[in-house]
Amino acid sequence: MTSSIRETVIAAARQYFRSEHRSPDFVAGKTFIPAATKVMDEEDLVNLVESSLDLWLTAGRFAREFEKELAAFFGMKTSAVLVNSGSSANLCALSSLGAPMLETMGQKPLLPGDEVITAAAAFPTTVNPILQNGWVPVFIDVDSRTLNSLPEAVMAAKSPRTRAVILAHTLGNPFRADLLAEWCKKENLFLIEDCCDALGAQIIDRGNVGTFGHYATASFYPAHHITMGEGGAVISANAKLRRVAESLRDWGRDCWCEPGQDNTCKKRFCWQLGDLPYGYDHKYTYSNIGYNLKATDMQAAVGLSQLKKLSGFVEKRRANWSALYKGVTQSPVLRNKLIPVEPTTGTNPSWFAFPMHCAEGLEREKITTYLEQHLVGTRLLFGGNILKQPAYKKSSFRVVGDLKNTDAIMRDTFWIGTHPAISDKHITYMLEQLEQAVRSF
Repeated sequence: MTSSIRETVIAAARQYFRSEHRSPDFVAGKTFIPAATKVMDEEDLVNLVESSLDLWLTAGRFAREFEKELAAFFGMKTSAVLVNSGSSANLCALSSLGAPMLETMGQKPLLPGDEVITAAAAFPTTVNPILQNGWVPVFIDVDSRTLNSLPEAVMAAKSPRTRAVILAHTLGNPFRADLLAEWCKKENLFLIEDCCDALGAQIIDRGNVGTFGHYATASFYPAHHITMGEGGAVISANAKLRRVAESLRDWGRDCWCEPGQDNTCKKRFCWQLGDLPYGYDHKYTYSNIGYNLKATDMQAAVGLSQLKKLSGFVEKRRANWSALYKGVTQSPVLRNKLIPVEPTTGTNPSWFAFPMHCAEGLEREKITTYLEQHLVGTRLLFGGNILKQPAYKKSSFRVVGDLKNTDAIMRDTFWIGTHPAISDKHITYMLEQLEQAVRSF
């Protein structure tokens, strides 16, 4: 009887999706083209309803399966650590570098005043955990051609206090994580790859981004390659480092039981850690100063359905980027006015967006205002030069170089969408409006 009712609910969910969530037909000049959006189908709703019928509201069976399948996408035997956002993933990964538990693994945790190299052209939550942990961010410039920091710039920024590097694969365009991983290993530095905009990007003949650093992070916000509404993950091929991140996510506890489980280790009351008395409940023993960053099983259920479509989403993003690139570079109106960002040499990007620089004499604000007025969504490269943001005015940091490319990006760069909801009709209209915008000014 219960099974029959469940099947009826699922069938109704499919019917509801087909009735209420069909994508509207595109009408040029009347349909807004967002710079980023989610792409969902009835299987996503079915998984969401399935998980809600379980009434298991914290992480459960869908979360465990998602963690396993996401790690498999990266080619890893360990499970990912599911968290509640990409920002939390960065917080969890970076904070793990200062966790006391590292000492039990023969690693030296980062200490207050230690330095972490990062890019000044960044999203805030790639940088914020450095400051929140009492460490010193060391800001470097990016290459304007690719929007990524070059390996030689990272290497030049190292000082005796440097302990780690965190960089994002900007807008899905990889930095050379393979080269930096080799250097970090030689210099005994940690490397974190922020892959929040770059799921599926590759370094040719070397593997997926996210497989080179000690940790990688991912985001599942609706704008990203796949979504679970809110959500993120920390990925590591090193099972011991994964264990540290899991502890940081789960209040800093030493116990590794899944929610709702007890005594997985078979010696719950047989531990003696810290200065606690022998036999103190392992479920309430804390080896790290952590957080509660867990996601819900309903989020994970949507993410699991989305993950099955990830490869197709990535290919569609690449095709859309290629069509826009061809349109801009071959247009007599655009090719000397808008300068597309180029793929990093030796990589196959998983484009989050189509970024462009405005040539000298072309005012970005006029172009983006025109596009928005004509229903083509635009975005800037996140915080621009993050050191210009009011939040960081009194922060302690070090700068290496003049950040001239970062400042130029802050002034001249914008992007439009490449997401899978964009069709050939959308691209034709987007290119027409780019030409009209340039002609107007």
